[in-house]
Amino acid sequence: MTQPGTEACPLRVAIVGAGPTGFYAADHLLKHEGLVAEIDLFDRLPTPFGLVRAGVAPDHQNIKAVTAAFDKVAAHPRFHFFGNVQFGRHVTVDDLRQHYHQIFYCTGAQTDRRMGIPGEDLAGSHPATEFVAWYNGHPDYRDLRFDLSQERAAVVGVGNVAVDVARILCRTSEELAATDIADYALEALRKSRIREVCLLGRRGPAQAAFTTPEIKELGELAGADIVVRPEEVALDDLSRAALERRPDRATTKKVEILQGYGQRTPSGKPRTLTVRFLVSPVELIGNSAGEVAAMRLVRNTLEATATGALQPKPKDEFEELPVGLVFRSVGYRGVPLPGVPFNESRGVILNEKGRVLDPATTRPLVGEYTGGWIKRGPTGVIGTNKPDAAETVACMVEDLAGGRTLAPAAPAAEAAERLIRERQPNCFSFQDWRSLNELEVSRGRAAGRPRVKFTRVEEMLGALGR
Repeated sequence: MTQPGTEACPLRVAIVGAGPTGFYAADHLLKHEGLVAEIDLFDRLPTPFGLVRAGVAPDHQNIKAVTAAFDKVAAHPRFHFFGNVQFGRHVTVDDLRQHYHQIFYCTGAQTDRRMGIPGEDLAGSHPATEFVAWYNGHPDYRDLRFDLSQERAAVVGVGNVAVDVARILCRTSEELAATDIADYALEALRKSRIREVCLLGRRGPAQAAFTTPEIKELGELAGADIVVRPEEVALDDLSRAALERRPDRATTKKVEILQGYGQRTPSGKPRTLTVRFLVSPVELIGNSAGEVAAMRLVRNTLEATATGALQPKPKDEFEELPVGLVFRSVGYRGVPLPGVPFNESRGVILNEKGRVLDPATTRPLVGEYTGGWIKRGPTGVIGTNKPDAAETVACMVEDLAGGRTLAPAAPAAEAAERLIRERQPNCFSFQDWRSLNELEVSRGRAAGRPRVKFTRVEEMLGALGR
């Protein structure tokens, strides 16, 4: 059998998931010296770019500029995009084994972890990612409803996603109108009656997961004063000792910024953003209609675990916070893919350095790989996925050199495309996306915005005359 990877026999690779990791992996493979690869990139949405389009906050347009690099990858003649194609429905792992030498899964971490407290399922309690997907115009979430008539909302968690949610809730209508936020979300947020947003962290300021630019931005909101309790941002002895042992400029800067907020006097802006630390929700309390009416909090102190990590320990001190809207942002986990080994405890595909493992033998499966959050868990920022993808691609190239690839019965590009179009006649090419992109940008230009998104698949098809 001819070894794949040459002009006569290109290495055929299917990448499942068109977020940043998928594009980084495609780029590494297409640029690898001496390797001729053909990449077919699949996504269940008609639009590419994953969380860059559906997760990055609309008021962070500079972060979305990374798609310019992905456009260059997509321009390669041996790259093909198949959008609106769902793995497990339109194509299966067995289908891909019949048409590709290697398969790369990079579907992210699509669900929120739960808080595990009484009342979590009351009306008005939501995963933060659903709100993020809603305001970003994700087709699966655009019809959700959030009760913005409440006066106080709480966001549980102090990572960047939690900060995004809090910031969007605090933005003025004028600020939001200058972004690519979904039209329906813009209209709903214009009518919002929320006057206070509480951002709640169970540990101290030194353990907060948000980045320095994110917390700095919260102090610069046009329509919201930031309020921090000085005693909650004072470093405890354990945190101070940990920073002395391992100095970290970013952590020190975050703590300094937060302590500075603790000295501020509110200036009378229409909204208040209250940032709390060392508190954990232990119960959501409902009213007679089954809606969230309050949150019971326990105050925490920090203690060191056997590994030296600082974890919250509840004290016998409680408070009740009246609140009508709650968003949890306490971690994320991947969703199993049909036919792909999964580590349930970690919420990732079972793998070692990106090689998918057989759960029975813990040995690598031939020709199957993974990358991104579904490989390592929900850590890092967009750029973190580039070296992550490179690690997996190095394994793919090493296995190719050792002759360890799938032996597809029908490796020709035409055969795979024929199957896909038979199964999903409404699949989208990258040229379809370019046309859609031009229409969105044009609609935005007319409204003085970066773009006005199509948020239904039917709208997208109709815009392309299909």
